[in-house]
Amino acid sequence: MAQSTHPNNPKAPDQEEKVESVHFAHIPIAGQTIEPSRDAEALPLPSDHKSERKLRLKIDLHVVPTVAILWLFCFIDRANIGNARISGLDESLELQGYDYNIILSCFYISYILFEFPATLLCKQVGPGWFIPATTFLFGICTISTAFVQTRAQMCAMRFLLGLFEAGMLPGIAYYLSRWYKRAELAFRLSLYLVMTPLAGAFGGLLASAILKLNGFGNLRDWRMIFAIEGIVTTSLGLIAFATMTDRPETARWLSTEEKEKCRARISSERLLQSEVLDKVDKVKIWRGIANPATLTTAVAFFFSNVTVQGLGVFLPTIIATIYPNTSLVQQQLYSVPPYIVGSAVNLAVPALSWRFDKRQVFMIGATPTIIAGYIIFLASSSPPVLYAACFLIASSAFVMGPMSAAQVSANVVSDTSRNSAIATNVLIGNMGGLLSSWTFLSNQAPRYRSGNGLNLACATMQLLILFSALMWFKRDNRMRQERDMDSELSGWSPEQIEDLDWKHPAFRWKP
Repeated sequence: MAQSTHPNNPKAPDQEEKVESVHFAHIPIAGQTIEPSRDAEALPLPSDHKSERKLRLKIDLHVVPTVAILWLFCFIDRANIGNARISGLDESLELQGYDYNIILSCFYISYILFEFPATLLCKQVGPGWFIPATTFLFGICTISTAFVQTRAQMCAMRFLLGLFEAGMLPGIAYYLSRWYKRAELAFRLSLYLVMTPLAGAFGGLLASAILKLNGFGNLRDWRMIFAIEGIVTTSLGLIAFATMTDRPETARWLSTEEKEKCRARISSERLLQSEVLDKVDKVKIWRGIANPATLTTAVAFFFSNVTVQGLGVFLPTIIATIYPNTSLVQQQLYSVPPYIVGSAVNLAVPALSWRFDKRQVFMIGATPTIIAGYIIFLASSSPPVLYAACFLIASSAFVMGPMSAAQVSANVVSDTSRNSAIATNVLIGNMGGLLSSWTFLSNQAPRYRSGNGLNLACATMQLLILFSALMWFKRDNRMRQERDMDSELSGWSPEQIEDLDWKHPAFRWKP
């Protein structure tokens, strides 16, 4: 992981080249010219594209690797129960009927309940402390899962795992929004969220390797998976306390000029905001929650997560029904290639989003292959065809993760509203994870018609919501163009205007 410093470390002395100080008197918003607040601080802007690219690469190398590796093991610790299931979990704990689905649901109950408060806590204490601490704690939960003896104990451990993982996805997304501009954010989010499909691939390979061991201490079979992977996670959490930098102002690896550039880059896109990191404010929290871009994207993310989270815990089971006569290790390995394809697409689409500064159209374009995959699952019984459908679904199912977080981040203004918007998106999205735990029921094997039909309906709804929202964004931007900003804001104080966020008449949606 890239070496950096903890937030408490002192700042480094000036080392880098000085840049020209530019006072921005106007902020462009979708072709408009807007006067900032008179109290807004003049900030230095990057003097040329070359120096900005150099700074962005430096941030990439110090910030992204740490959160990417942490998220990899976060998702492995969540999804490894699928690998454990086909390695003897059901028989060992004497699970019957809906017991496995109940265990999965326990994770999502706590995950959903603590999503929003965990994200606010992340802002309050700082991501540099919060993310390593919560990683260490859910690693401990994973290790403890290796020692459960009953269904009730497994339910308790999954509940605790959901509690400690609740702040990871929105916390990392919020953390990266402190460092990157709107157009850059989707690709950087993809650099860590690509670990979601890679976790499926790597988790299958790792589980296969672990199961070849004769034992790990007194542990055998599926218990070794939880113990070994949990030890890795806790170790990474401890290392992250030293390698994560909370924000540009505390980055020892940035010069004073580079810190100012970082602040200017983020401030240049925040309409009339005098502070980059503002204090938690109820009005701004609500602006993030009630934002139409947040709500429509979050509902689409809900439907997407039915598929994504379902793949994470059920793909090994689905593979086992497609190829029932193959060995356990072969079944684990069959789950790897679809995830590899998904990883490649999960990087390519956000890279294109960065290139064109568009998000909504790419989210829309990711849904047809998912729809096609589930149609094949319902229509065919040929093992090669069904396995090909796994590739179709996995190829674009994971795109919604980075793109949805980037979309809600791009369509709010203040840091507080960005924090609450990301939390709302993940909160509603993960309700789809709760539903996913009931999509593939044991008594419907091997065709799982209800589960495949539900996923088909969810992908279709995802497409309809995203397309309808895009049309609304374009229509509302045209209507905002005709509004009289001077008359609407006459008599308002700078503080009241700043609190308007996306309701400011000069604001334009950025789909």
